Amino acid sequence: MYPEAYIHYLVHFHATRDYFECHEILEEYWKSLPPSKDHDIWVGLIQLAVSLYHQRRDNFAGAVKMMKGALNNLEPCGEKLKELGLNPDELIPALKTRLREQELKQPYYSMNLPIKDPELERQCLDLCERKGVKWGEPSRLSDTFLIHKHKLRDRSDVIAERRRQLQQKNRNRLQ
Repeated sequence: MYPEAYIHYLVHFHATRDYFECHEILEEYWKSLPPSKDHDIWVGLIQLAVSLYHQRRDNFAGAVKMMKGALNNLEPCGEKLKELGLNPDELIPALKTRLREQELKQPYYSMNLPIKDPELERQCLDLCERKGVKWGEPSRLSDTFLIHKHKLRDRSDVIAERRRQLQQKNRNRLQ
């Protein structure tokens, strides 16, 4: 009923608090979809995770920019949010509150999305159990890798792919 990537996003959002991974998972899913107006909801959920990632790192300018984008994309998507098992009447005000806190440079704290579908929550809890993580666990603010993942992750595959594409582009120019 729900896309597998979305379930993984929610588990990372609510259990591991790995917002960078939330971004990676949902961006890959979103880019695999054919073009449609529904893309705004996926982009908004990605922006929400990135906003929290920035706030947790005290990058308030980035957090505010992403939260404004998330609100811009999610606010008009009330029905689609309901289809994704979320309660937009709770989510949108919570995001507006978080935006005000970010604008005031208030420190990060973990948040949960208002899930209204018990079946969605069950699927998430099942995945948590399989992964050995706990739903609703607060963010581990002492975990340097989690906080600074974009700087500390292994990027050798990305660098190799960029190098391969550059070499191909150069070969194409010579032909």
